[in-house]
Amino acid sequence: MKYILRSLLFVPGNKEDLMLKAAKTNADAIIFDLEDSVLDTAKQKARHVIKNILETDLFDKFHIFIRLNDIGSGYLEEDVSQLICNKITGFIFPKAYTRDDVLHFEKILKRAEQKAGIQNNKIKILPLIETASAVLHAEDICRCSERIIAIVFGSEDFCTDLKGIHDKTHDALFVPRALIALAARAAGIIPIDTLNVNLNDMEDLERNLKLGRKLGFEGKLLLHPKEIELTHQYFTPSENEYEKALKIIKLAQEAAKQNLRVAIIDDTFIGPPMVRQAENTISRFKQIKKWEEFRRK
Repeated sequence: MKYILRSLLFVPGNKEDLMLKAAKTNADAIIFDLEDSVLDTAKQKARHVIKNILETDLFDKFHIFIRLNDIGSGYLEEDVSQLICNKITGFIFPKAYTRDDVLHFEKILKRAEQKAGIQNNKIKILPLIETASAVLHAEDICRCSERIIAIVFGSEDFCTDLKGIHDKTHDALFVPRALIALAARAAGIIPIDTLNVNLNDMEDLERNLKLGRKLGFEGKLLLHPKEIELTHQYFTPSENEYEKALKIIKLAQEAAKQNLRVAIIDDTFIGPPMVRQAENTISRFKQIKKWEEFRRK
């Protein structure tokens, strides 16, 4: 099954109570965080909490990622060696400045897989793009490893590195978001949009979801379960979109029988690019339906 990553919900790695609440949500993915939400003095406790929760079946029907500490922290290798297991989908690798950083991490991951007796390349990588340098190297990062299934934008660290201003307009984020989505699509992987830090502004969340969808993002980082439903609405084709896509395919097939490559629907010209988009809509609609059926079993 293709990875469905519309919603990736952060949960602090040392908060078992929040993990238990997250297990009751319909987020596509859970991110157990070892980095920003966990103090240095609580890192080992967080690893222990995550390891214990993964030994249960609570998250068996989620994609599970662990956000590691960055490579310069001194914690990363211990994070990997203690938590690598078949229960997780992969690791979110923070502060990925260039492809060399990711390739260095991949070597660490490969050794850990071998030591744990895990199938080679089973554990995936989601590089977290958080700096100006990383944005400018995004395409190289996206293409550097077959383990990479998605790339994630971290806006707050990016704005700090840029020395820019992140206000309610989100103007400072438009270019990096566009570049990250372009790089991901060019490499054939999933672009994941940054989180919204104002949890009480659902209108702002919706504005960002609209723009993110237009830019080509396929999912979003989330901080609270209340964001999941709206996020899924924007990253799931609607029934109307699905029906229209089916109609486009049907008209295109009828046109082809008459040796025509174009058709007209609702006064709109339908050519090969729109047919491919309709095919993508139908495929994603079916994949999500299949994923949601699996989750309900």
